[in-house]
Amino acid sequence: MTFTVTYVERDGGPTRLRLVGELDMASAPQLNAVIDRLAAAGERRLLVDLTDLTFCDSTGIAVFVRGDNRAAADGGWLRVTGATGRVERVLKVTGLAEVLGYGADDPAATDRPGMG
Repeated sequence: MTFTVTYVERDGGPTRLRLVGELDMASAPQLNAVIDRLAAAGERRLLVDLTDLTFCDSTGIAVFVRGDNRAAADGGWLRVTGATGRVERVLKVTGLAEVLGYGADDPAATDRPGMG
């Protein structure tokens, strides 16, 4: 399955990225490039929708951590939402579901439930 990243900028809210396909060593540079481009444009809050992400390996996890670290250095954050199945399991096993989860208990949360 082809990996794609789309994003929508929200007035006053986080920039929402939607990932589709498999995030792995081959596709991670594409997501890194998008995050770098958004950071250079001044975006500091990124909400990554994983609803349609079917696979994520350690390289993908590293992209999320790198993105959050980069955003945090500028006073922002990267959060993930919508993970299911194997992707959700990887995030929970690594502890990133708790660290990068986007839910009602997150002060930045506005209209999306957290990961189930």
